[in-house]
Amino acid sequence: MADKDERGRAGEARAARHLEQAGWRVLARNWRCVHGEIDIVAERGDEIAIVEVKTRRTRRFGHPLEAITPRKLTRLRYLAIAWVMANPERAWGRQVALHAVAITGDDPDTGALEHLEHLQ
Repeated sequence: MADKDERGRAGEARAARHLEQAGWRVLARNWRCVHGEIDIVAERGDEIAIVEVKTRRTRRFGHPLEAITPRKLTRLRYLAIAWVMANPERAWGRQVALHAVAITGDDPDTGALEHLEHLQ
């Protein structure tokens, strides 16, 4: 379990670096509320991104993004609303979008990274 947790933290750190290199400013990592946790909240221009990060060693059980089911997307939408309600001054007049970052490989720092924006 500790290895899985460490892998997840390393994946989130890599995703945050990737976002920053792509011009995003990370506002929060592991933001929590009673409804759950958002891995990363970032901003760029007039957009706020609620980012789900999935890190896997292999694709043996499917692509990491396959873990973002319709149920998970619904939960992410509720979390996005909760974040906006907790941060109205930051969210005012801005688009809030769901993003996902998938990292696959033995080492999260060097594995394949995919960033999907504007999940439906």
